[in-house]
Amino acid sequence: MRKHIFITGGVVSSLGKGVVSASLGLLLRAGGVGVGFLKFDPYLNRDAGTMNPHQHGEVFVTEDGAETDLDLGHYERFADVTLGKRNNVTTGQIYGSVLERERRGDYGGATVQVIPHVVDAIKDAILAAGTPESDVVLVELGGTIGDIEGMPFIEAIRQFMLERGHRDAVLLHLALLPGVPAGDKGVKTKPAQHSAQKLRECGLQMDFLLCRSETPMPEEARRKLALHTNVRPERVIDVPDVQLIYDVPRHLSRQNLDRLLCDRLRLSRREADVSAWRAFAAAAASPRKVRIAVVGKYSGMADCYKSLGEALLHAAAARGSGLELGWLDAEEIEAGDINAFLAGYDGLVVPGGFGVRGAEGKMRAVRWARERKVPFLGLCYGLQCAVVEFARNVCGVRGAMSAEWDEEDRLPAGDRWITLLDNQGRSTPRGGTLRLGAQPCRLLPGSRAREAYGEDCISERHRHRYEVNPEKVEQLERNGLVVSGRHPENGLVEIVELPGDQWFVATQAHPEFKSRPLRPHPLFLAFIGAAMSGKEPAAK
Repeated sequence: MRKHIFITGGVVSSLGKGVVSASLGLLLRAGGVGVGFLKFDPYLNRDAGTMNPHQHGEVFVTEDGAETDLDLGHYERFADVTLGKRNNVTTGQIYGSVLERERRGDYGGATVQVIPHVVDAIKDAILAAGTPESDVVLVELGGTIGDIEGMPFIEAIRQFMLERGHRDAVLLHLALLPGVPAGDKGVKTKPAQHSAQKLRECGLQMDFLLCRSETPMPEEARRKLALHTNVRPERVIDVPDVQLIYDVPRHLSRQNLDRLLCDRLRLSRREADVSAWRAFAAAAASPRKVRIAVVGKYSGMADCYKSLGEALLHAAAARGSGLELGWLDAEEIEAGDINAFLAGYDGLVVPGGFGVRGAEGKMRAVRWARERKVPFLGLCYGLQCAVVEFARNVCGVRGAMSAEWDEEDRLPAGDRWITLLDNQGRSTPRGGTLRLGAQPCRLLPGSRAREAYGEDCISERHRHRYEVNPEKVEQLERNGLVVSGRHPENGLVEIVELPGDQWFVATQAHPEFKSRPLRPHPLFLAFIGAAMSGKEPAAK
C-alpha cells in the first residue's frame, strides 16, 4: 500500500514547507524510494493563474499546462520529477468538483455538506496524486494550522490518517522558533507548543516536529519541545537558516530524518548518495560571481521570478561560479539613467509578464544590451519586447507596438508587431486562451539556439496569449533578426536571435521551469557561458 507523509505548518506562513517537502523528496529518491507530491492550497481560486505575483509569487507551469503554486517548482527541481494538474489542488477546485457532482445528481438528492462530501473529495485528491512508481506521496498543506479556510483539509488529513493507520501515514509539522531581540537571545519554544496544541484540538498528533529558526536549536530547546509536544527527541528536527536552500537536504540528512521516516513507515531504503548535490551546493556558494541584471515589473519580490533565479544559479554553478542577481524595476529604467542601472553587469535577462506597465523600460534595457553587445536572454514577454525594440530601432517603424499595450484598441494594423492569434496562428481580434504547457519547437540549423540545445527539435513550457505577428516576420528577417525556432505545425515564432558574435537570444517559452540543479537548462548554460566570457577563470 502506498504511504503518505503530510506536512503542515504553524505559527506563521512562509516558513519553507515547500523547500522541506522538496528536500525530503530528494533524500527519499536518493535512497531508492519512489516519490510523489501533492500541494493543497486552501484559497478559492481555481488555480494560481489569475493571482498577482506580489501576493502569491510566480505561477509555475507544468508540462500539461497547469498554472500552479511555486512550490511545485521546488518539488520538480529538488526531486527531479515531472508533475502535473493533479499535483496542485485548491479549495476552488474541490468545491467546483463537488458542485458539479451535485448538479449531475451524483449525490442522489442528499444535502451536500463539508462532511462528508467536501472532505471525501479532498481524500480522493490525496489518492489520485501518486503514480504507479510512487512508494510514498508527500502532501503539503498551505497556510497555517488554525486558518479557517484550511479546516476541511485538516479534517480530511485526520480521517485519512485514522483510516490508514500509523504505519501508512505520518504527520510532519513545521513551526517557528522565534527569538526575542531584547531578551536573552535564545529561541522561544512557546509558539511551537501552541501550534502543537492547536493540532491536537483538530484531532491530530504530529509524529515529527521541524523547527525553523535563525540559528541552530539548542539541545535544551529540543528536549523541552519533545516533552510538551509529545514527540520523541530524535524526531524534533532543527531547520535553521542556511546560505542556500540547496543546503537544506544535507542538513536534514545529517539528522537522519529520511531514515527515521522510512523506519516509521516500514519503507526499505538504501543510504542516500548526495555527493553530487554537495558538489553543486559548493559551486553555487563560490565567491567568484557572475553578475546578471533582471529587468522586470515585479522586481520587489524575488519569488515572483523564483524559477528564473534558480535556473540562473544552476547554470552558474555548472560553470564553476556563484551568482549575483540585480533585480531592476523596469518602470524606474523608463525615465532613469540606464547606464547607471545596467553598467557592470555581465548579462541581461528580460523575463515574462503581462500588461503595458514597464514595457518601455524593458525595451530600453533590450536596446542597451543589443547596442553594447552585452549577452541578452529574453523570456516570453522578453521576446516580444525584443521584437518591438528591433522593429522600432532597426527596422525604422517608430510606431511599432504590441496589441497587448493598446488598451483602447486603436492601434493601426501596420504597427501590430505582437498580436492575438488563434490556435492555427491566424490573426484574430479576440485571440484564444493562453498557450499553456509543453509546446514543440523546430530549431534552425547553425543557429545559437541549435548550438545551445544540441538537437533539432525541442519542447518547452509556455504561458502567454500574444504572439509575434506572422505578417511582420519577413521584415524582421530582412533587417537582420534571425528566427531560429518555429512551431513545427503552425509556424509561430518561438525563438529569435541576432547573427554574428553577439549572444542575443529570446524565446517565447519559459525554459526556466525545466532547469534542475544537476541538469541546468542548456539555454541558461549557454547564456551564462557568454556572460562569463572574458572573466577570470576560477582558482583551482
